[in-house]
Amino acid sequence: MYSLLSIALLGMSACSNMSTRDKNTAIGAGIGAVSGAVLTGGSALGTVGGAAVGGVIGNQINTKKK
Repeated sequence: MYSLLSIALLGMSACSNMSTRDKNTAIGAGIGAVSGAVLTGGSALGTVGGAAVGGVIGNQINTKKK
């Protein structure tokens, strides 16, 4: 029980210093990995590909052109 709680606390504190762009990239990669796994039936290549595409999309969200 305590180990699970400590892992959760470490996980939450790991993202505290991330910029908004970094958080969007991580969220996009996570969603992309899950989507890639679902669409390819759990294929490792589909999971990694989905994470890569999702990370790029997450990174480019809310970027303003100057």
